[in-house]
Parts: sequence; C-alpha cells; structure tokens
Amino acid sequence: MRKRASPSAKQRSELPLKGKSKKNSPSEPIIDLRLYVAGHTPRSQAAISNLKKICAEHLTGRYHVEVIDLLKNPALARDHQILAIPTLVRSLPVPIRKIIGDLSDTERVVIGLDITSSKGKRRLARA
Repeated sequence: MRKRASPSAKQRSELPLKGKSKKNSPSEPIIDLRLYVAGHTPRSQAAISNLKKICAEHLTGRYHVEVIDLLKNPALARDHQILAIPTLVRSLPVPIRKIIGDLSDTERVVIGLDITSSKGKRRLARA
C-alpha cells in the first residue's frame, strides 16, 4: 500500500494567527488543529468563521490551524479517516480528538477539544 504525502500548499491553507506569541510556557502547549472542509459551502464557511472566533477567544497565541479542502484532494479523506465534513481534528496534544459539524456550539467545541482559556481557568479557581 502506497503512503500518500501530506497536502500541498495548494490543497490546504492556514488561518491567520493574530496575536501569536513567540514564547509559550510549558503549561500551555501549542494546539495543532486541522479543519477538513468541502469547498466554499455555507457549512464550511460557518466552520471556518466559528473556528476563528474560538481560537481568538480561547487559544490566543497558542494554536496552529490548517484548513484542508477535500474537494481538491478527496483521497485525503480516506487517508486521514474523515467520514463527514466539516470535521475539526486536534492532533496535538495527544490524544487526537475529532469534532464534526460547523462548530457553532462553542461550549461543546471547547469541551470536546479539551481546551481551556485563561478566562476558564479563573472561573474554575473561584468555584
């Protein structure tokens, strides 16, 4: 079985990383996310927009995002085990987590990806 290469620059794009810090503390690892979409459908656009908001609010400066368009290379869906689109995959830190849908339920996405913001940490400290 032939192993396929990772998507080329034409098949993926990266979301702008506003506020990306050069130094990260060991307690806050970089979150590696991949968003699999199919072209410029309304659900794909909603997922991209919602992901930008979630990253800005909860992951300021500690994330890396790739948007992969499966219409440009459908074989990646099989290779990366993507069954539905849009799908968000958190590959780092392990374990891998997947969320299917347009990411409109922010609370579920944050819980599903097991990410906490500095705001969330303060709320937990008071409780």
